[in-house]
Formats: sequence, structure tokens, C-alpha cells
Amino acid sequence: MNRQLLAYALAAIVVAILPYLGVYPIFMMQVMCYALFACAFNLLLGYTGFLSFGHAAFLGLAGYTTGYVLKTWGVPTEVGILAGTAAAALLGLIMGLLAIRRSGIYFAMITLAIAQMVFFFFLQASFTGGENGMQQIPRGKALGFIDLSVDLHLYYMVMVVFIIGFVIIWRAVHSPFGQVLKALRENEPRVISLGYDVDRFKLLAFVLSATLAGLAGATKALVFNSASLSDADWRMSGLVILMTLIGGLGTLVGPVLGAFIVVALENQIGTLGEFMARITHIAWFNTLGDSVTIVIGLIFVICVLAFRRGIVGEILAWKQRRQTV
Repeated sequence: MNRQLLAYALAAIVVAILPYLGVYPIFMMQVMCYALFACAFNLLLGYTGFLSFGHAAFLGLAGYTTGYVLKTWGVPTEVGILAGTAAAALLGLIMGLLAIRRSGIYFAMITLAIAQMVFFFFLQASFTGGENGMQQIPRGKALGFIDLSVDLHLYYMVMVVFIIGFVIIWRAVHSPFGQVLKALRENEPRVISLGYDVDRFKLLAFVLSATLAGLAGATKALVFNSASLSDADWRMSGLVILMTLIGGLGTLVGPVLGAFIVVALENQIGTLGEFMARITHIAWFNTLGDSVTIVIGLIFVICVLAFRRGIVGEILAWKQRRQTV
């Protein structure tokens, strides 16, 4: 445990100094927002065993809510983030009450159906900007005096938000609550026989996951000064599943790695294609920038076939095998 905490502390220090090493702050802020989103999703799927196809609704709702209260009411930035997070928690409670009594494909389809209802509401509502999205969301000031219009200032605020969310997930997983969730994933009838109210634990896990996904969405709205329909689209729900599976389902740092890989591919695949075209003289590589979805899909297929536990999951399994030899 001490080694694990030390590794987390070192990782935080490295992330803190990345802007001074030439790493573009917006890129890393996007990674941290998606990483928190993926970690929140992993809490539900990786530790409880429930596959949700509707988590994009929480990301999108929080972004729109934060943007609306900041633009219309002029509240402090912290209040805007809390408003967006609370809206996602409320939606999580409603969706959870409707979905937790089902399992498997039925649970997934209920979450997808409700998320699509939310998506079409955003599409038609006047305050969201429709297909154009909500633009020019003000960043404001943190604690009343830290100017978040400066990317470096916002970078450290996003980093603090991510650390808070990650610590909440870490504490939940390593608590008695987390042990019950793992037991639910492995053998729900056994948990029921022990006298636990499984529906209550499922609902708590769902609402906590939705709340943290909303925290990621509210923060993302500040990073990009906008909230768009793509954040609430079903493809975003698929993307977070992809991040989690690539990194390692049921591991704490796997979704973080998966988010980094997916965001890096989305942002740098065009540059990589140009580089490959120069060294191989194959013009096709220049089209990689327009084929991000295909490349990510191929990586997903490779991971499913060769790394079924995800990258971090396979590393942990390899270490465990070495220890038992």
C-alpha cells in the first residue's frame, strides 16, 4: 500500500511539471477530464459488474448545467461546477431507480434509452444552442482571485479536481462498501443470502459513478469554454467503454491509461500518419488523420484478442504469476 501511494504521489508530481516540459496544457486537461470520466464508469462496470450505455448523459448534462449557470446567473466557478455535478447526481438517481432492478442487456438498454431521451432534449432545448452547442462559457476565477482564463491556472485546478475524484474512487474501492460491490459482481445471490440490501448498494454505486462522471463533464466545459451534443451522444458512452477496456477493467489506473491512449490518438494520429508517410513513402498514411475511428477500433480489437484484461490488467496478472513461481 505504501508503494502504491508513493507511485501515485510521483505520478502527481510528474503531471504537475508537464506544462514546464513543453506539454500542451489543453491536451493534458482533456486527458484528465476523460480519465476521471473513465474511472467513474469503471467504478460501475469494473467493480460492480453493471454495463451502462448511458454514461454520456451525465457528462453532457453536467457540462450544459455548468455552462448555463455560469453564463446566465454569473455564479462563482466553484458553484457552477457543483451545480453541474449535482444535476448529474440527480439524473443518476432517477436513472438508477429505473435500471437497477434489471441486469445484463436489459440494464444496458434502459440506460441507453434514457440517455437518448436526454440527448434529444438537449438537441431541441433553446438554452443548449442545439447542434451548435453552448459556446463562450466563462471560466471565471477560482477562490475569487485565481484567473482561470490563464490556461496554466486552469490546468492546476483541473488536476486538483481529478485528484479529488480519483481519491474518492480509491477510498470507495478499498472500503467495506467496495468489498460488497466486488461481491455483487462475483456472486449476487451469495450477497443476498448474507442479508445485504443489494438494491441499495447498486443504487449508491450508480449514483456515485454518475456524480463523478458529472464532475468530469462540468470541468470539461470549463476547459473548452463550451458544451456540445457530442458529450451526450451514445458514441461518447461507447468511447468511455473503450477507454476502460483498453486500460484495464477493474483496475484503478487502467482507465487513466486508456483515456490517455484514446485522447492521444485523437489528437496526434494525423501527425503520426505524416511521419509514417515520410519514412515509408506510402501516401496512404497521410489519410490516418481522417480515420481515427478505424485506428481506435483496430486497437480495441487487438486488445480484446491479445490483452483481454487490458494493458494494466495484463501487467498485474504477469506480476502475480511471477510472485507465485
